Amino acid sequence: MIAATFDSSVYADRLRRAQRLVGDKGLAGILIGTGPEFAYLTGSWVSSHERLTAVVVTPGSVAVVVPGTDLGDLGEAGRLELDIRAWSDGEDPHQLVADLLAEGPVGLGSSLTADHVIALRSRLRGDFVLATDVLAELFTVKDVAEIEQLAFAGRAIDKVHARVPELLRAGRTEAEVAAELSHLILAEHDAVDFIIVGSGPNGANPHHSFSDRVLRAGDPVVVDVGGSVGVGYHSDCTRTYVVPGAPAPADFLEAYAVLERAQAAGVAAVRPGVTAQQVDRVTREIIAEAGFGDLFTHRTGHGIGLSLHEQPFIIAGNDLELAEGMVFSVEPGMYRPGEWGMRIEDIVVVSDAGAKPLNFQPKMLG
Repeated sequence: MIAATFDSSVYADRLRRAQRLVGDKGLAGILIGTGPEFAYLTGSWVSSHERLTAVVVTPGSVAVVVPGTDLGDLGEAGRLELDIRAWSDGEDPHQLVADLLAEGPVGLGSSLTADHVIALRSRLRGDFVLATDVLAELFTVKDVAEIEQLAFAGRAIDKVHARVPELLRAGRTEAEVAAELSHLILAEHDAVDFIIVGSGPNGANPHHSFSDRVLRAGDPVVVDVGGSVGVGYHSDCTRTYVVPGAPAPADFLEAYAVLERAQAAGVAAVRPGVTAQQVDRVTREIIAEAGFGDLFTHRTGHGIGLSLHEQPFIIAGNDLELAEGMVFSVEPGMYRPGEWGMRIEDIVVVSDAGAKPLNFQPKMLG
């Protein structure tokens, strides 16, 4: 099995690096609310619902502002040498945060909700920026331990996909297949993140989940599944199948051959120094040149880690240069409304030699 937590020294080092970045960029500090970013920096998945819980990082200090009701749930963060500032209902936690920050710009984490942002606006003396931009080199470049977690997750979801063909039989419903997939995911992961079983016309909706539609022989089926493991890292892999018993539509088979080429070319294009949008362009041009460009309606990929979707986003307009240790999906797809959909998705790690895939299940339709 994979480790369920990292040593406290990992989080202490991340916080020190965050402090350095805050100082280097001339910020008064950053404010990170609960969720994956908070867990990345502290090891804690504490949830305080609508109450403000945040880690406040300045060039000279690290503090956690937390409701007294949730002190016992801080977990790993409570074992770090942090300045814990507990507050009670009726007190002003936003002013407590403001008292920790000098004048100047402040980076806000992506999970802070509008009510907290508005309250902070009236108390802080400086502009707001995105903390994800400030800490980009921390969040987007995975270390060896993180890649080990993601590789474990990749192997786990490959085992699930290896069982999918036996589940896809004419007469079964998408929901019945999804129920079995849930058990298979839990056999290899700690939790189920999502299940997509999109058969026939339902596959034309990239974010379809599953329904009571009955599978028919020859139906294309998009199966996109993911779970979380260990410290909280995610798997995410898509394969497209055909229900046995009849041939798939001819136009679908023609398009699928193009999709295979596009996805393979996207993976091959990955290397340090290439921009995220260049990888997107490679997959998109192959599909467009084959006459299916209007059917490719989403980005080519997304980063993955403690968040299921994070930077780097592999999309037009993103000029972020890829660097060793970045981990993301390469998942072009095509969707013909009312008829069928298809998508192929692998998670890859950027290495000095190019893309190192974390998924290895065949891409055959059967």
